[in-house]
Amino acid sequence: MTKHFHNFIDNQWVEGVRTFDNRNPADNSVIGQVHEAGREQVNAAVNAARAALNGPWGMMTIAQRTALLHKVADGIEQRAEEFVAAEVADTGKPHSLASHLDIPRGAANFKVFADLIRNVPTESFTMDTPDGGKAVNYAVRNPRGVIGVICPWNLPLLLMTWKVGPALACGNTVVVKPSEETPATATLLGEVMRDAGVPAGVYNVVHGFGEHSAGAFLTEHKDVDGITFTGETGTGEAIMQAASKGVRPVSLELGGKNAGVIFADADLDKAVAGIARAVFENSGQVCLGTERVYVQRPLFDAFVAALKVRAEAIKVGPPNEPGVTMGPLVSVGHRQKVLSYYQQAARDGASVVTGGGIPNMPAELAEGAWVQPTIWTGLSEDSAVVREEIFGPCCHIAPFDDEEEVVRLVNDTPYGLAASVWTSNLQVAHRMGAALDVGICWINSWFLRDLRTAFGGAKQSGIGREGGVHSLEFYTELRNVCIRL
Repeated sequence: MTKHFHNFIDNQWVEGVRTFDNRNPADNSVIGQVHEAGREQVNAAVNAARAALNGPWGMMTIAQRTALLHKVADGIEQRAEEFVAAEVADTGKPHSLASHLDIPRGAANFKVFADLIRNVPTESFTMDTPDGGKAVNYAVRNPRGVIGVICPWNLPLLLMTWKVGPALACGNTVVVKPSEETPATATLLGEVMRDAGVPAGVYNVVHGFGEHSAGAFLTEHKDVDGITFTGETGTGEAIMQAASKGVRPVSLELGGKNAGVIFADADLDKAVAGIARAVFENSGQVCLGTERVYVQRPLFDAFVAALKVRAEAIKVGPPNEPGVTMGPLVSVGHRQKVLSYYQQAARDGASVVTGGGIPNMPAELAEGAWVQPTIWTGLSEDSAVVREEIFGPCCHIAPFDDEEEVVRLVNDTPYGLAASVWTSNLQVAHRMGAALDVGICWINSWFLRDLRTAFGGAKQSGIGREGGVHSLEFYTELRNVCIRL
């Protein structure tokens, strides 16, 4: 029986204008049919979200609203295996990764932001008036309204709930457009929302593509009050252009070409382990992942040799096979992009430390989106492989001599999302944290995320900050009330 991924509008399943295939990246088989939303369905979703603002959802107290969000989180946890199975089938990532990261964090995002909104204060000031009296000013946070949420395919539930959690906690309603590659968990969340008692119209899902499809129809819609997006920079530019009509705010986490910096005094074993995760986790399909590695010259040869051993120890295979630590890329189309950079590296004269091609897979997996974990050295800094985001399990390693040189190398990019620095010198660590043009800089670690802290990118890696109270700056409008005493 064919599985169907319908649009979820006003707590109802809604067919689309047409359907398209959802494929398993491990073997390229068809999982089911996704219902593409046309303009009519997107209009219905936005209208339902607008109506919900003036209905039961808009009249709820913060306590009532946050209690519902805790029920949503509980619902995800109770159906965790269904969510894991859906995420694994869509993305091809190992079961162990989805079950330990994606789904638990997806549930936690609702709880964290529900608890935050109950406890965060607003400002107040008492002022002297010109006639010798007093006035009190205080701030009121109001929901922004209908939020368009455009989601990526690499961490579908986690990154979607990272936006939906604070949006709903603040009293907004949402229309979610998942990636066309990964429709399953956003659809499944509709069932959880409805079963938890979230009112109709609060959470809506429209499936489809970008241009001339659901993505464009949503971002262009005049009744969408704000748009949040995670994805590549070109799409972010298109969303900014659409949002400029009506002067609507955007929150964008965009592409990156993130660097890891290893100083000669670093703990070699910890640095290798950390960079191996940053390069190869989720098949390199992590916004915060590392594709450029700079190693101080005295440690360079040892580091390259040790990372090679790590890469060649990775078990590539089907997501549900025990011991597998790397699955396929998300799609055959994305594999073509990644392989084009593998080929470009060869043309540019790279030394291939390991990988560089397609692994030998069993016949039943031969049509899947498989690539080898890959390490290069020897490329110049102007190579496209060093300059452009690849989003695959690969990195280029280059030597450096001193701190000033490596700061220049790391910052010589249009992007500025993340970096990691590995050193035992606390002074160097603080200097690097201040000098690198990134939204987040890890010292002797990677992907440690305190959800209370600001998250976002610099330069072409994004606009705005989310996380903790910083999410409130986008998902609410701050109003000042002035009372003359």
